[in-house]
Amino acid sequence: MAVLDGNGKIIMECILETKAATILQFIQGLHGTLSVTFEEGTSAAWLHDLLKPHVSHLVVCDPRRNALLKDGSKSDRIDARKLAELLRGNQLKPVYHGEHGIRTLKELGRSYLAITQDVTRVMSRIKALYRSWAIPCSGTTVYAPRHRAEWLAKIQEPGVRLRAERFYQQLDLLQPVRQQARCDLLVESRKHSAVKLLRQIPSIGPIRAALLVALLQTPHRFRTKRQLWAYSGFAVETHDSGEYRYVRGKPQRNRERMTVRGLSHNHNHDLKNLFKGAAISASMRPGPLHDFYVALLERGMRPTMARLTLARKMAAITLTIWKKGADFDPRQLHRQAV
Repeated sequence: MAVLDGNGKIIMECILETKAATILQFIQGLHGTLSVTFEEGTSAAWLHDLLKPHVSHLVVCDPRRNALLKDGSKSDRIDARKLAELLRGNQLKPVYHGEHGIRTLKELGRSYLAITQDVTRVMSRIKALYRSWAIPCSGTTVYAPRHRAEWLAKIQEPGVRLRAERFYQQLDLLQPVRQQARCDLLVESRKHSAVKLLRQIPSIGPIRAALLVALLQTPHRFRTKRQLWAYSGFAVETHDSGEYRYVRGKPQRNRERMTVRGLSHNHNHDLKNLFKGAAISASMRPGPLHDFYVALLERGMRPTMARLTLARKMAAITLTIWKKGADFDPRQLHRQAV
């Protein structure tokens, strides 16, 4: 802990045990208006709920944006001082922490995503094992229990065959757990009216709608659609320098093209994968979003950029429908496209 006064002078430093009673006792021993910050991490949600009622201003900051912490020597004591200075100067980027009655849905969504990633990882390992021994394994029959003996017979090495059997055992254990996590997520999602609203959007099914509510929590944390694009990884980062020059005593903008570095890397990866999957599905199924995608291709846009534009459009529609509580209107989509 590092405590600064209003003038930036360090008045106290100490080491506290990670216990609620100890932390609250320390906070209650400080007088005046308290502003507190700490970095997003494993205990961030617990600390936020613990300290929020006892301080005037609480910021859970993004460690990936605290570049000043990486400069010079680094230790817990130095980091605490730097964080206190950055908080005093209002230089910290906050991470959203809010409670809108969806804590259960959020935790169930995280469980479903984690288990799904585990299942995908095991399936990839199974196919990688067969490919490492030059055994073609395209399709999904390699995972089916009724074809398992046939596939294992293609492996000549006993140790490799035993390794494949262990992977199959992992897969058999994870798939029922994933199915149960999916059912729990769907049951909890029925308690939230926003899920029913978002399911009106083509290619946003019950699972995607439940995950959207779990990941975003509330649409009002985003003032505009561009803020949602940045959070979803669809915002374009540009870098430019020497933008103006003096010509005959007047500033004139250079005509050189702005350097574009691509999409932002600081985003919610689960949310980006969700919108990307929904955009790919919508581009392949007949419907208003498919027509929007085809119109982009007819205008000469590359398929990758067209899918990105479609994902952005679906994110904007999600934000609008959720904020206004309105129904999805395909005619409005066509008017915007024109």
